[in-house]
Amino acid sequence: MKDLLWDKTLSVDVPEIDQDHRRLLELFNRLAHAVAEAEPQAEIEAIMDELISCTAWHFRHEERLMDKHGVPGRDEHRAEHQDLINSGRALQQQLQQSSRPPSAQEIEFLEHWLTGHIYGTDMAMGAHLAEVM
Repeated sequence: MKDLLWDKTLSVDVPEIDQDHRRLLELFNRLAHAVAEAEPQAEIEAIMDELISCTAWHFRHEERLMDKHGVPGRDEHRAEHQDLINSGRALQQQLQQSSRPPSAQEIEFLEHWLTGHIYGTDMAMGAHLAEVM
């Protein structure tokens, strides 16, 4: 299992957003390690819950900044946030009901869930925020 490592390519050039993203990467790595090391299901579920909760908080943080600074495309960005949280919570519920850890494909889904958003819409948001903040 390879950790997701923070590097400049993940930076949106807004320190407070980058700090949030670093935290989310740490949580993802903790989850992936817990699964790889076959830690108890309760521990895996707790980490997954923390990852989803922190992601939801982070999205609200981004949305406050987007509203405050008039980021173009914020309605679409907000809708993407909602879709991501819904898909993360659906996976979480599925795992809890089946009492099993995430599969390799589900870990890969979560990796793309996290990094895809950063590399996509967050970069555009960051470019705007970096200019106006």
